[in-house]
Amino acid sequence: MTTDQLVERLLDLALEEDVATGDLTTNAIIPARSRARATLTARAPGVVSGLAIAPRVFARLDPSTRWQSLVADGERVNKGDIIARVDAHYRALLTGERVALNILQRMSGIATATAAHVQALEGSGARLLDTRKTAPGMRVLDKMAVAHGGGQNHRMGLHDMILIKDNHIKIAGGIPAAARQARACLSPGVQMEIETANLDEVQQALDAGADIIMLDNMTTEEMARAVRLINRRARVEASGNMTLERLAEVAATGVDYISAGALTHSVAALDISMNIEETTEGQ
Repeated sequence: MTTDQLVERLLDLALEEDVATGDLTTNAIIPARSRARATLTARAPGVVSGLAIAPRVFARLDPSTRWQSLVADGERVNKGDIIARVDAHYRALLTGERVALNILQRMSGIATATAAHVQALEGSGARLLDTRKTAPGMRVLDKMAVAHGGGQNHRMGLHDMILIKDNHIKIAGGIPAAARQARACLSPGVQMEIETANLDEVQQALDAGADIIMLDNMTTEEMARAVRLINRRARVEASGNMTLERLAEVAATGVDYISAGALTHSVAALDISMNIEETTEGQ
């Protein structure tokens, strides 16, 4: 399924959830042919994301919607900046407002947090990765927002990469056995990553031919030793308890990637408002 198809399914569900059989209040009060213009304004500083998605909410409710983005996804804004204008039937604006803002606010919050993490890694050579710790059903938008914030998407799901974790290793009887079984099923071009918790497991992952070795919940000193042991024979990902304050010291160990679940699993939405500026009756 393509990214666009995933977005379409998500918007279907979001509008069905919120609108269902109709917006009772708006339909009772707003004349059917009335049009309006609205502005969307950042009420806090941050990095904007979702400007390619929000207009699709209104367009589903009113195909004649006209949307103007005044900034681009990934661009930093200040409090009070107008980020977009929209012209549509008044009913469509009010009915779609909450779904559109939910998407914009969440995506912009993720992009803002990601940008802060990327800034903390500036000059280190380490790249920031997201994880699968996303809101159910919203992964495509969560990961899109990470990219807008300057981060790099890890695997989209279980289907596009082999990642051997501790529970796989336990049932297989160890890293060598798990890697052999996984490699026997590998399609061309699919990478294999192995999670490790200590230097002995790092060596086993190296011997097993891992493309990427994850250093999971290790101390900074342990990660530095692991990077020296790997010696560029595989790429290295640091994972677990990666706070913003810790990123610089972890990057200094020489890892290639740092993954942070907090980018998407505990994001603070960026405050964005929508205000009706002008109405035109009977059009």
